[in-house]
Amino acid sequence: MTRTLSQAFLDNFLGHAASWYKLTIVGFLILNPILFIAMGPVFTGWVLVGEFIFTLAMALKCYPLQPGGLLAIEAVVIGLTSAESVYHEAAKNFEVIMLLIFMIAGIFFLKDMLMYVFTKILLGIRSKVLLSLTFSFSAAILSAFLDALTVTAVIITVASGFYGVYHKAASGIPHDAEHDFDDEKVKVDHREDLKAFRRFLRNLMMHAAVGTALGGVTTMVGEPQNLLIAEQAGWDFITFFLKMAPVSMPVLLAGLMTCVVVEKMKWFGYGGELPEYVRNILLAYEAEREEERGVADKAIIISQTMVAIFLVIALAFHWAPVGLIGLAVIVLATSFTGVIEEHRLGHAFTEALPFTALLVVFFAIVGVIHDQHLFSPIINAVLSLDKELQVPVFYLANGILSAISDNVFVATIYINEVVDALHAGTIDREHFDMLTIAINTGTNIPSVATPNGQAAFLFLLTSALAPLIRLSYMRMVILAFPYTVVMTITGLLATIFIL
Repeated sequence: MTRTLSQAFLDNFLGHAASWYKLTIVGFLILNPILFIAMGPVFTGWVLVGEFIFTLAMALKCYPLQPGGLLAIEAVVIGLTSAESVYHEAAKNFEVIMLLIFMIAGIFFLKDMLMYVFTKILLGIRSKVLLSLTFSFSAAILSAFLDALTVTAVIITVASGFYGVYHKAASGIPHDAEHDFDDEKVKVDHREDLKAFRRFLRNLMMHAAVGTALGGVTTMVGEPQNLLIAEQAGWDFITFFLKMAPVSMPVLLAGLMTCVVVEKMKWFGYGGELPEYVRNILLAYEAEREEERGVADKAIIISQTMVAIFLVIALAFHWAPVGLIGLAVIVLATSFTGVIEEHRLGHAFTEALPFTALLVVFFAIVGVIHDQHLFSPIINAVLSLDKELQVPVFYLANGILSAISDNVFVATIYINEVVDALHAGTIDREHFDMLTIAINTGTNIPSVATPNGQAAFLFLLTSALAPLIRLSYMRMVILAFPYTVVMTITGLLATIFIL
């Protein structure tokens, strides 16, 4: 009886995760208090950061909220951080939390219009290179006026729609029926096409995700930390764009060129084509939808288009915090499309809320980094360098730290240090501006190296779409690698020779 009960506890712990994974997490939880006593909080803090990155890397084995949450709770219990610090980090990033809760849900209610537009793009452009470039450039433009998380939510919605249409057709299920996306239901003669379609969608998703970084660095509304940096520097929308342009524009050009090269050369997992059979299914579905689309459906698309225009203008002129604009989008989109039942509204929040919870857990790890001053030696070392070296070194240091932690946190730490240096008279305003540019571009560009470096990448990795198209942590790292190298080097050269 005891053995059976013990086995039940083990089976329930972390659900369907592999036994080795469960034992690894238990090992982490046992090891950390021992290290805290034997090696001290700083060493243990770095170990904890590594453990948390491991849970992100294994996101397809087990959603990181539970194992990462256990590590975060233990960090508070043993004293690496405190509940107050976690709350402080969450409160400081409340605008980001509101963005996730409301903006992502708001995009859900624009999906008819988005599917209509992107289906026209996908089916209208047969060249994979041109299609990839269109997705990347469109994501960059949208991210410059919206924000990377919002744009990522858009492309996830679109790709999920494409995947759902084909998977149902390949399984012999009507497109309007419920479906659990079990591959066992896919007919044998369609499985190779499904594999190719997954590769095709992975390519597009990564091109678009990198596009959000290319556009997100350019304006003060593109990324959460951009707002903070612009506020500290006293820059408005146009000033921010012009200050970043010497670095952001060459990087944008280099990123788009990389998109073309990797697709043409089929490097690093790119080059996946849309199977003709899948294209025919999507074309047939779109033709059927066009035939079925009545006056009410057309009115919905027009209403959603108008709400999307409101969204772009409201974010571009920063009429309100992003989360509040997202709430306005929910109200407007549902009011004019007839979605007023509570149970229908609830579906919109199912994608964003687990990630919101994970983000707050992430703030606990940020609390450890802050309370144990893990980055302080690096910051102090950079500030002690000659002024000529500080700009490129700031860029690289911000990039490396952002790739392994959180670009919002890194930007916050560095901009505060630079502001203090300006107020103390250590640096002049001109040098302050250059360092601020290095901080913003450093936290936005090299951070594409890993999913945990950019919130939008992490959102994609932990979305319901990622396991469907087999987009794992390491696969994202590999797909991002050519972009990381080209964009980082281009940005570095720009900080040396153009700034």
